[in-house]
Amino acid sequence: MPRVTMATVSEYARYLAAAAQGASAHFPVTRTVHLPGMEINVHLGRGMLADALGQAFLETRGDRSGARQLRIFIGHPGIGDLPEPAHWGDAHFTEHGFARTLAEAGLRGHHFHDLDFWQFYDPERLVGVQLMRSAEAFPPWEPGSPLRAFLHWEYAARGMRLAHAGTLGLGGKGVLLAGAGGAGKSGTVVAGLLHGLDSVGDDYVLVDLEGGVSARPLFSTLKQDPRGFARLGLKNRLGTDGPLNWQGKHTFHIEAIASRSIPASLDIFALMVPHIGGSETSSIAPMSRRDAMIALAPSGIAQMPGERESGFRFFSDLTRLLPCYRLSLGPHPAEIAGTIADFLARSA
Repeated sequence: MPRVTMATVSEYARYLAAAAQGASAHFPVTRTVHLPGMEINVHLGRGMLADALGQAFLETRGDRSGARQLRIFIGHPGIGDLPEPAHWGDAHFTEHGFARTLAEAGLRGHHFHDLDFWQFYDPERLVGVQLMRSAEAFPPWEPGSPLRAFLHWEYAARGMRLAHAGTLGLGGKGVLLAGAGGAGKSGTVVAGLLHGLDSVGDDYVLVDLEGGVSARPLFSTLKQDPRGFARLGLKNRLGTDGPLNWQGKHTFHIEAIASRSIPASLDIFALMVPHIGGSETSSIAPMSRRDAMIALAPSGIAQMPGERESGFRFFSDLTRLLPCYRLSLGPHPAEIAGTIADFLARSA
């Protein structure tokens, strides 16, 4: 099996893109995904990823004129003449050095060593390739947010960013919810949706700072651990027939619990960092931009391959543009939603 080093990775990326395009007639499945400012034609094999592409996105509606057209190939040996994935051949690997080497060649990329899983993107040609050992040999988080790396690279080139954050809103105005896993971010989004608030997504949303701060939907998936699933009343509403995901959580879709259609965007006017409080009622208090940055930026940067410097600048600008608050969560979902709704109404 071939080995790739830092000296040959750019050449390998271009070789895989050419091989995937040469095999384009042999991919059994083609999916088209419409997202803000782009139309993505995805060529791939049958299986879990193909199924995920059919339901993981909150696609744009209406006028799509001016959308950039991307082609993404997700393949494995057995599709045309696609090769076996190469091993990494250098003694050491750093994500930063890997990204810098590719960027010098005008490319973007990611490598997951455990599976010899490769992703490369050419932002000039708008062509991406993902090569795996087999149709199911992908990291366990991939079906929940498929194409995430490619979306990240393309939107970053336009000055936008995928933020690891939730959203809640009312009447077109909204807040970003940021924080590490277990802080209550996802549960807060679900509580709001169940009690009359809007959202453009949880986990990853598209944030644009041009002309103010706005958030737009990308992925439809929501997640809750079994305890939160029961506490929020989702067990009776959605059932528990589906298997738990790789994190031991239930996954479901935002449309299943939203009381209205998902808005095309929210104008964001505040950043909130939730945490589990010790009171029977929720409260909102100002917090420093430094602490808000610490809650927002690390996961948003660590979970996105490359673009680290621009990521820190982006999140620094975001916390400078928005007032930042700490949201202490009470135990009752309806009361949490009501506290946020009152804040939204007062601040609109």
